[in-house]
Amino acid sequence: MLSALLISVGTVTGITVFLAVILVISEAFIANYGEVELTINGSKKLTVKGGRPLLGTLIEEEIFIPSACGGRGSCGLCKLKVESGAGQYLPTELPWISKEEQGENIRLSCQVKVKQDMAIRIPEELFSVKRYQTKVESIVDLTHDIKELRMKLLKPDFIDFKAGQFVQIQVPEYKLSDESVFRAYSVSSAPSETGTVELEVRLVPEGICTTWVHEYLKEGQEVTINGPYGDFFLRDTERDIVCIAGGSGNAPIKSIMLDMAEKKNPRKLTYFYGARTRKDLVLPDEMDRIAQSLVNGKYVPVLSEPSDEDDWSGETGFVTETVANFLKSGENTEAYLCGSPGMINACIQVLTDKGVPEELIYYDKF
Repeated sequence: MLSALLISVGTVTGITVFLAVILVISEAFIANYGEVELTINGSKKLTVKGGRPLLGTLIEEEIFIPSACGGRGSCGLCKLKVESGAGQYLPTELPWISKEEQGENIRLSCQVKVKQDMAIRIPEELFSVKRYQTKVESIVDLTHDIKELRMKLLKPDFIDFKAGQFVQIQVPEYKLSDESVFRAYSVSSAPSETGTVELEVRLVPEGICTTWVHEYLKEGQEVTINGPYGDFFLRDTERDIVCIAGGSGNAPIKSIMLDMAEKKNPRKLTYFYGARTRKDLVLPDEMDRIAQSLVNGKYVPVLSEPSDEDDWSGETGFVTETVANFLKSGENTEAYLCGSPGMINACIQVLTDKGVPEELIYYDKF
């Protein structure tokens, strides 16, 4: 009886291994799509190698599409309209594509493979995105798990971006990744620093880019980035501004505030930053200084679990509670949020309850 069972298990295992080998061979030889034609916006035509994801294919052609997750299908940013040649929707796409978007043939470019001639639409502003070679000027600890990465632009040596936008870092192949990948990070420096890009990178356990930055990257090393991307930037209105962030979500808010200070923007801004303990606060003294340099600015750090050693006399509890207490009416207010999805969703609820129109709440989830 036992011998028969072992024979059955061995047979199934052998068949599984055989099928796996067949799939590998098929991918390498049978699924050779050769060269295919990619038509962009009805006019631009490219001849590309078939079989690769659309996102990576475009990168090879120096056309950069935003992708915060580096092409893993977990951020939903790399959406493009594919007019023909994409085939059926994949299960990995559907969580990110609404019914309306499906009707417009919107696809996740990281999940769609270029297997045949394809026609796509790319927003014109993405053609201004560039690849930059940089050199790491400094790596500084901001907290126990967040580092400030400052890079000097080498080629090109000038970048034009809006405060609040992000760039993508190219992480080379190393221990945690068998291929080069891209990850997105908001710029924390002011747009006036055209020759430098500064980022705040929070360590995520086993995170491909964060581990590389925290444990492998050294000052003086060259790093490739591309950008800028994103529509998270200050709108040109006269409304009061509420900013809410946590963790490395401080980065785009810092850039926005520095830009406002330089331009002497008179709008009222209140910045709520939520952290667990004092050691988790990112640049509290500097952020307070920047807020005070504004024509009408205020920085409000909030600790959810201050320890006895923190000797904390500031705001405590969840950052949403503090926002609710400070904000009397949101009728003449717009908001800028950057943090975890859970924090963002909770803040949206508080702000809309206070009368802030949801269409005037801008956010980056990470």
